[in-house]
Amino acid sequence: MMPTDPVFPSAEAEEDKVSLKPFRLVKFFSFGALAMILASTLILSWMISNKAKLVMLDRSESYALLLAKNLNNQVFQQFVIPAVLRYGEIALSNPQQFKRLDTVVRNTTHGFKVDSVTIYDSKENIISYSTVAELVGKKDMGGTEYEKARHGENASRLSATGSLLNLLPGSPAISCKLNTYIPFTRESAADKGPEVIMGVTEIVQDLSDDLRAIIRLQATIITTSIAIMGGLFALLRLLVTRADQIIEARAEERRRLETKLLDAERLASLGKMVAAVSHEIKNPLGIIRSTAEILEKRLKSVAPGNEHLANIIVEETSRLDGVVMEFLDFARPLTPSLSAGSVNDVLGKLIEFIKPGLTKQGIELAADLEAGLPAMEVDGNLLYRAFLNILVNAMQAMPEGGTLVVSATRDADRGNGILVSIKDTGIGMPEEKREKIFQPFFTDKTRGTGLGLAIAKNIIDSHRGTITVTSEEGRGTAFLLHFPASRK
Repeated sequence: MMPTDPVFPSAEAEEDKVSLKPFRLVKFFSFGALAMILASTLILSWMISNKAKLVMLDRSESYALLLAKNLNNQVFQQFVIPAVLRYGEIALSNPQQFKRLDTVVRNTTHGFKVDSVTIYDSKENIISYSTVAELVGKKDMGGTEYEKARHGENASRLSATGSLLNLLPGSPAISCKLNTYIPFTRESAADKGPEVIMGVTEIVQDLSDDLRAIIRLQATIITTSIAIMGGLFALLRLLVTRADQIIEARAEERRRLETKLLDAERLASLGKMVAAVSHEIKNPLGIIRSTAEILEKRLKSVAPGNEHLANIIVEETSRLDGVVMEFLDFARPLTPSLSAGSVNDVLGKLIEFIKPGLTKQGIELAADLEAGLPAMEVDGNLLYRAFLNILVNAMQAMPEGGTLVVSATRDADRGNGILVSIKDTGIGMPEEKREKIFQPFFTDKTRGTGLGLAIAKNIIDSHRGTITVTSEEGRGTAFLLHFPASRK
């Protein structure tokens, strides 16, 4: 006997694995490409925001230099020259001079995006003037940028605190300030002489709004990219899942068809063997039966009272002959001789035939054969055999009696077809048994071949019909047979 589960993978299983490999590579490369696109988008957003910061810094420095040049000219023309002419020297400790300088600076920077203006002494790192009063007089506030400007070189320092996390509610505010240091110069007596550095001017610009806009742009790019990638990922995931399901369904269907093919081949071989064996058995059974009948007659005269022994042989050979006929019916191809006929006629004859058996078994019969059913193409003998097998199965399911309902009506769900229903109130059957009842040689009875329902199904199929079964343990079983109307 061959094992049901192979120890090694079958050729079909290996073929399935090979066929799935290209699809798995497609999945791998698809998800890999998606991850690379997302990473590239994040890097691109960082580069864009970084470039925007550099552009902002460069623009702000140019803006500060232009403003400083204008401020330098206005201070020199409106403060330095008048102060020297009036006081002989520049002394910011003089309140009048300080006020004059403050007025010139504020008038010049009014309307410009300037947070504060500070002027350092050219000889030491001390604040001589600032629009922020608290800074006046403080030392060593300039740093390296002050030293560069004191030697004639423009310098800037950017102080920024802020990232994407600062956009979250409750996070610290984004801050960004650009400190630009420019030499405060005056021209020498000769117009083309070298510039004289009189001090260092520090212009502070508050760029917090610009930095906040850049960070928001960065957040928008990242959010949009993630949303797009998320949508693509969801779509890809859906397509991959659907493709997986289709491939698995096709593989399952192929396995199912292969199983049916193997079963068909096995049953074909078995059918040939059964047909050969049945033919070999049928002739000896006929001889045994004829001999037993002759023996029964002889015993009546030779040994009265023992003729029942011969009768037992006749009955058993008749039963065996029925078994052999079932094997032959299953083994040989069914070629129905179809002609226009009535299902009601077949069912009527069958009901009359089984009535005595039903009465003897205590089974109540309820027949409902709708009049005027459309004619259909039938082989009366085969259809009679199919209905008989189903009714015998129903009777066997009610050993203690019950109700048998046989009906034939128009099949409203299938146009002008016919629906035959055979229901019993017997013991019913579990689902695992219901799925196997049409398999050849399946039976849970002590006697019988297990071919009755298999033969019935073959006959129904040969009439282009279908048969379905519903059952509930302890409540009974229903066989529903659907037949098409005659072809025109």
